Amino acid sequence: MATPTDLAGAPAIASGPPLAEEPGLGALTLPGFLREVTDAFGERTALLAHEESGTVSWTYRDLWDRSLEVARALRAAGVGKDSRVGVLMTNRPEWLSAVFGTALAGGVAVTLSTFSTRAELHDLLTISGVSVLLFERHVARTDFAETLLELEPTIGTVEPGALRSTTYPFLRRIAVVGEPRAGTAIESWDDLLAGGADEPVAGIEASAAAVRPSDTAVLFFSSGTTSKPKGIRSAHRGVTVQMWRFRRMFGFGPDDTVRCWTANGFFWSGNFGQALGATLAAGGTLILQRTFDAAEAVALFESERVTFPVAWPHQWAQLADAPHWADADLGALRFVDADTPAAAHPTVDTNWTQPGRAYGNTETFTISTCYPACTPDDVHAGSSGIPLPGNTIKIADPLTGAVLTRGEAGEICVKGPTLMLGYEGIPLDETLDADGYFPTGDSGYLDETGRLYWKGRLTDLIKTGGANVSPLEVDAELARHPGVKVGRTVGVPHDTLGEAVVSCVIPHSGADLDADTVRTFLRERLAAYKVPRHVLFFTEDDLALTGSAKIKSADLRRLAAERLDIT
Repeated sequence: MATPTDLAGAPAIASGPPLAEEPGLGALTLPGFLREVTDAFGERTALLAHEESGTVSWTYRDLWDRSLEVARALRAAGVGKDSRVGVLMTNRPEWLSAVFGTALAGGVAVTLSTFSTRAELHDLLTISGVSVLLFERHVARTDFAETLLELEPTIGTVEPGALRSTTYPFLRRIAVVGEPRAGTAIESWDDLLAGGADEPVAGIEASAAAVRPSDTAVLFFSSGTTSKPKGIRSAHRGVTVQMWRFRRMFGFGPDDTVRCWTANGFFWSGNFGQALGATLAAGGTLILQRTFDAAEAVALFESERVTFPVAWPHQWAQLADAPHWADADLGALRFVDADTPAAAHPTVDTNWTQPGRAYGNTETFTISTCYPACTPDDVHAGSSGIPLPGNTIKIADPLTGAVLTRGEAGEICVKGPTLMLGYEGIPLDETLDADGYFPTGDSGYLDETGRLYWKGRLTDLIKTGGANVSPLEVDAELARHPGVKVGRTVGVPHDTLGEAVVSCVIPHSGADLDADTVRTFLRERLAAYKVPRHVLFFTEDDLALTGSAKIKSADLRRLAAERLDIT
């Protein structure tokens, strides 16, 4: 066995044990996963949601039955193997039944962000080619029925099931959770379900059993490093490995009471894996909050005896500022990191640390390297973990692709059983290197023990509040403003968000611009988390523009940080 000394100067490649040796894995398809947890935990409560009409509570048996009901409706609507079903909803019971129901019917669940603007939703629908769209009508201030009618007016001229769109040529059926839109192709949720009443259950059970681990399970989206979102196809095996794996990473045992609160969308792979996946794999209960509201969340912590909150740092800051935070009884919190504000709450007693020493991407359906919860400091040593079973990490020269040596920083490249099947519309050989590794665009190095250290992004992708923002996408919208001559967007350090989105603008001569005007312009075109928190104005001399208007991102970040007095 090699010692750390032996490995000093060795090639920067590290592998985890074989996937077959990973403990705790179960069925490796979404239908198999749901069947297994239903058989194990049938009458336990799988989810709770407080809605205007009252509290919705589903057992695991209910979740299976509701998913089966959706599957029958989808089959009646023409969904079969590999059909694309779009799911545009917040974290609500119907989201789970829609995604699992799609899997039972043999289809591919396409998870769509409820933060999407009209233009962004158009891109998602175009890229994904969904044949059925299941959506929630009202999310915050957005009426998605009106958005869809603006995108495709034909929806408002035909009856349900009669849609023939040239804008979205594969889209045939649309169903809404919430108030129906009469006289359109949009049918009610109840009508959709009623349409599957004559579909035999045995047929759905047969299609569920026929799903293979190698089949496409889901299509998630990531902004990546381009101005357009990328559709990422993941196999059933990749998705379910991570769902079972997160249970092990969090250390949930058979006697633990796992009551998970989250308001982060399940349409993001990280939340799907660690919140939904780990909780259901452990027989726990999901406490659903449709959109984040700090005061409401604190009340849920207390009333529902939440043990496992999943929140981003900026949400923790808002939770700690909520009016009733100090007086709330949060004594049920157990799986809460010792570095969060909750750990300092007078009713909370914890020294638990989450498995946050990890590295991953949507392309690997989250984590590729990790240490489990409560790993001692001297073991993780500030790293991003070690390769998980089945995974291999190499560090390559980003220009030549040559493998570097341990301790040298280069591009992190990954391959393993949870690696995506590919980007939608892009041949896999244009994504992977010659040895089958996915070059992530991130910088890091492997130490002599095989621990990965993430150093940052080789690309300029901004990670803010747990979400990825492509500066190119923001810049493309900035360029449409008539008063903006040059607009460049960067991420600067932020205490709770990780990075704040900051746009640096050179106005056209004589243009009357201010930060609020620019932000308002962008707010109409971009999701809220992509709108810059700060808009800074510069002259061409300030930024030393070249003839091609190129500016080094590192220099721009430094200038922006200095202007904002961030050290």
